[in-house]
Amino acid sequence: MKASTRRQFISNAAITGIGTILSTPLFASILKHPKFSVHKNNLLYPKQTGFMQTPLAYSYSALEPSIDAQTMEIHYSKHAAAYCKNLNEAAVAEKVDTTKPLEEVLANISKYSTKMRNNGGGHYNHELFWKCLTPNGNGQPKGSLLSAIQRDFTSFENFTAKFDESAKTRFGSGWAWLIVTNDKKLSIASTPNQDNTLMDIADIKGFPLLGLDVWEHAYYLKHQNRRPEYIDSFWKVVNWDYVQERFNAIS
Repeated sequence: MKASTRRQFISNAAITGIGTILSTPLFASILKHPKFSVHKNNLLYPKQTGFMQTPLAYSYSALEPSIDAQTMEIHYSKHAAAYCKNLNEAAVAEKVDTTKPLEEVLANISKYSTKMRNNGGGHYNHELFWKCLTPNGNGQPKGSLLSAIQRDFTSFENFTAKFDESAKTRFGSGWAWLIVTNDKKLSIASTPNQDNTLMDIADIKGFPLLGLDVWEHAYYLKHQNRRPEYIDSFWKVVNWDYVQERFNAIS
């Protein structure tokens, strides 16, 4: 095979591989976005997530009284750490390249094991959750994100009411989400267990901007069975600056 022909074959194969990764409309639209490009056959996902647990940006007690220190320590150092450990075990067993974004696995999660689904989702969800929290909660977003919320939900108050309802009515364990859908609209979604809206098996697909963990381990020590009380406390520590960064990355 001539060198030029070989180069063309490799180029075509790389393009075909990327097309397989981007089998969903959401990720196809991300690929076309001018902010993103392909480098070394990797899609540069916005706010991409690795396979290792990142340190918290604040102390375990920093979110009190909204989230107590004991809950934060157990949640981060036990529950989330276990998801990370199990994810990496699954990655070794299933020959996943952990130098690539975890989002690539989640976008094709139906091809992987239940262990990968549960722990890949658990790791991604928690890595996002920690960043969506701050000791310096500022009440509500500003600028373009607030404008988009008002456009798609009429008002910020209407958005929080709908988000609250999604979180309160999630049966059993799971998550509530604010997402950007493929048509660039904001929407609210809820997923069971450790699923999320990046997964190809999700009923509603989209890029998560904000996620709320409504597993009992996230709130039971302080709030017992009073999930609505926990949800009310959550709004006091939302890191809207970070949520805005995520919105900027995808809009």
